Amino acid sequence: MRPFHYSRPASLAEALLAERRASAADPHTPMAFLAGGTTLVDLMKLEVMRPQRVVDLNASAREHSAIQFDGSNLRLGAFAKMAEVAGHPDVVENFPVIAQSLSLAASAQLRNMATLGGNVLQRTRCAYFRDPSWAACNKRSPGSGCAALEGANRQHAVLGASEHCIATYPGDFAQALLVLDAAVLLIGPDGARTIPFGSLHREPGDAPHLETNLQPSEIITGFAVPAGPWARRSLYLKIRDRQSYEFAVASAAVALELDGGIVNDVRIALGGVATVPWRAHDVEDMLRGKVLDEARATEAARVAFRTAVPQSHNAFKIALGQSTVVRALLQATSMEVRHG
Repeated sequence: MRPFHYSRPASLAEALLAERRASAADPHTPMAFLAGGTTLVDLMKLEVMRPQRVVDLNASAREHSAIQFDGSNLRLGAFAKMAEVAGHPDVVENFPVIAQSLSLAASAQLRNMATLGGNVLQRTRCAYFRDPSWAACNKRSPGSGCAALEGANRQHAVLGASEHCIATYPGDFAQALLVLDAAVLLIGPDGARTIPFGSLHREPGDAPHLETNLQPSEIITGFAVPAGPWARRSLYLKIRDRQSYEFAVASAAVALELDGGIVNDVRIALGGVATVPWRAHDVEDMLRGKVLDEARATEAARVAFRTAVPQSHNAFKIALGQSTVVRALLQATSMEVRHG
């Protein structure tokens, strides 16, 4: 790990003011915000990230750590810990897909440290990105190439990839937020704003190093999740190489509203197979107003992967992803949901 300047402002407002001044004085000095640190510190040790300024935001953690549910909306502070949210009674009962996505992520120790805001911004686990001895990584060094294209790419994406990057987005919680049409609450040098969660991440295209649509020095302060009948009938299914402390090879978040066996509404997000949290809008459209049985779920899963482009070692992800979607849809259909 390389030397860096550490600061701990008393508030987010103070952090943004200090960062504005520092950037004005030296706009080319790399900077990073620190919350839980479970991703940042790892990448600094690997020298993948080399910030010269680290701004610790934890003095503001209490102000942005609340978990609030008023019956219509769930508000999650960005500094809330993953473990706390996963076990919160309102989340477990009314938004099971959120509780499951968090409880199935990482280890218990990491879930006790990691924040929600940091979790959705975690960076890929692509081995070529995380090992600077590999020169060719467009995400780490723009214009250098993508070693994974001709290398070991079993864990890489089959959806949303480009000729410049095939790295998979590694998170779980993001799929839950995406499937529930959550919003992201932000604050930055130009003030506060709210964006749909689906607008947060960027597909790699020809600029894989630009991973989100956050503005410079912008900070996530929370998430707003609308309640609905689909939120109670929701789940997260994660398929991985081992049962604990492992990233998804394929996953599916499903939220479903049924009326007498007919699909009133359905939302599907895929993980482990795409470069960003991936919403299957085409599949949702074909299922609304239909009876959801195994045959229809199988056809929906086929449609979900019709644009998939496999690499030399990960073609199995298409069939695995399809079976994951089928299982998730049928499990959601058979869930017992308490209303009221």
